[in-house]
This record gives sequence, C-alpha cells and structure tokens, in this order.
Amino acid sequence: MEAKNQKNLDVKFEILHLPPQNTNSVLVSRGSDCVIFDPWGRAADWERILSERGLKLRAIYATHGHPDHTSAAPELAETFDIDWFLNANDNFLIGNANDFLDMFGLPHILDGYKKSVDISKGVVEILPDVSMEIIESPGHTPGGVMFYFPKYKILLIGDTLFQDSYGRTDFPGGDERQLFESIRNLYDMNLDDETYVVHGHGMETTIGWLKQNNPFFTK
Repeated sequence: MEAKNQKNLDVKFEILHLPPQNTNSVLVSRGSDCVIFDPWGRAADWERILSERGLKLRAIYATHGHPDHTSAAPELAETFDIDWFLNANDNFLIGNANDFLDMFGLPHILDGYKKSVDISKGVVEILPDVSMEIIESPGHTPGGVMFYFPKYKILLIGDTLFQDSYGRTDFPGGDERQLFESIRNLYDMNLDDETYVVHGHGMETTIGWLKQNNPFFTK
C-alpha cells in the first residue's frame, strides 16, 4: 500500500508477518522515519528489518493488549528510547502475556518492562503529514482501538472484526455486548466502501466487502 503526500514523498503501509507467523503487523514509513502497529514476534527480528532498510523507529501503537499484538513492543521501545502506545484499560494484559508467548517460543516480557503511554479517541500525527484517527472499540478487550487514516482510506481494525466473523470475547475483559456496539459505531461512521481494512489476522478486505459479506457488520 503506497500513497503520495503533499511533499511528494512516498508514504508506505506494509503488512508484515514476522515469525512465528500469526498476526498482521503494519509498518508505516515516510522517508527514513517509521511507526510500527501491533508488533508481534521478536524485537530482534524487527531490529534487523529496520537496520536493513535504514529506518528510524519513531513510535509503536497497539490496537489492543493481547500478546500477539504487543510481544515486541516493550523491548523495542526500550531499545530505541521511544514511546509505545496502548489504551490504559488493556494494561493488565501485558503482565499476563508470558504463558501465551511460551506456546510460540518467544521471549518473555520481563519484569520492569517499559510501560505504555495511554491513548484514547482523537487525531494523532504519527509522522510528518501522516495523521490518523483513533477510534475506541472495546469488546474484544476493554481497551481495544482502531486506527483510521482518512487521507489514505486505510483502517487498521485489530481484532474487532474479521472477514466473516468478529473478535472473541471469552478472554479476560471481553464483553460481547460492548463489541457489537463498537461494530455498530464503526458501521455508523459510514466510511467509504473503498476503505482498505487490515484485520489483526487473516486477509485484508474493504468496508464495502464487509458490508456485503460479513453478517455482523450491520447497525
């Protein structure tokens, strides 16, 4: 996914699947600066990618606090002396991640890890001339959010909604009623049908595709 901005520099949105493949992480770059969304996997693998591409990491954002969306965030934030952002309602999930990480052979999140900075709804400029809207979407987790880039018609939806289903609500803090309300709120935003939707897992879609094919994406 690429787009041109006013200063005629490429803005790139890349879906990356770091080992062990599980999550749709997203790397957004403009020139030599970049931001990572939902950094699954090992911090060392992310560091290698950034080094090979000559990219400078400016920040990290997570759609929610489950370890398959945050596993590399604390270490990367510490290594590069940057902030990583997560809705504070999901902070409790970070300290309970290690049993899950063991199943994938990933390093533990250590005691004393670099803590996240709280985010809630609003507009944030993540890179020069690259702004996103943070949309609160609790339900899959208490602090779930989505990231919408209106200029580029791209929505990072996390685990709120998938191609033909919705996020699980049987994990700690899950709430099906809240999740369906979040989905209805997104529907009511009436985003352009061509808006490109990157899900936390599985193939990407569009808003128009979801309207036609996902029975849960309704009012």
